[in-house]
Amino acid sequence: MRIVIVDDNASMRKVLANLFTNAGHDVVGAFADGNGIEELILQTTPDLVCLDYHLPGRDGLSILRAIQGAAPEIDVVFMTASSDGAVEAAAADAGASGFIRKPFGPQQIIDELRAVERTRQKANHTAADSKVSRMTAAQRGRRGSAVVADDNGSVRLVLKGLLEECGLQVVQMVSNGAEAIQAARNHQPTILCLDINMPVMDGLESLPQLRGVSPETRVIMVTGCADKKLVAQAAGLGAVGYIIKPLRPAYVEGFIQKLLG
Repeated sequence: MRIVIVDDNASMRKVLANLFTNAGHDVVGAFADGNGIEELILQTTPDLVCLDYHLPGRDGLSILRAIQGAAPEIDVVFMTASSDGAVEAAAADAGASGFIRKPFGPQQIIDELRAVERTRQKANHTAADSKVSRMTAAQRGRRGSAVVADDNGSVRLVLKGLLEECGLQVVQMVSNGAEAIQAARNHQPTILCLDINMPVMDGLESLPQLRGVSPETRVIMVTGCADKKLVAQAAGLGAVGYIIKPLRPAYVEGFIQKLLG
């Protein structure tokens, strides 16, 4: 993979560059702060950005959101020394494909990169072979339709790929709860993947209306935080389960296959 490193610690940049190079990756950029980083990233065209949370000038979360808005096809592995679980949840909701907490061992970061790479490859493979996938699914019988509702473009693309891998036809992707309600009304999907944190109308707010306009649709919450109160609230409103971000193919596909029986 082509990798960009963003970390204000020179020693950390050097360590990561050596690790990634030795693992067969191509480090195409290493930057110390977040100023103008979107332009630099678009110039270097990486597959993945290894992004620190605490940076001079701008924090990593704002940079992550900017990257995901401009180029959702770029994966971001978020790094932080913070022990605050809310940071990890916020990064996942903002579209981070992976997360690593400092200090970490060399194998930890390499394993995280491999997991992210496998997830993206699986999603991209499904998208690239959509015609073949549709033919194969048609031969064995479609397992239903799906709508994806998430305000992050990267998450939408990956979920679409994983759902299609399970034999579902993704009929629409939307970015907020209000659009999800309209999509459910129009398509009556078998499954609807619903992000909790979205603009305009969030997932929990839209869930009762979704159940009203499409009562047979099984709604799966998508969240960066498996807070017990949120999970219980979603279940009480009719959700059949939840998927944790960052997304991992084995977990997502296992959950969907079990749900579809």
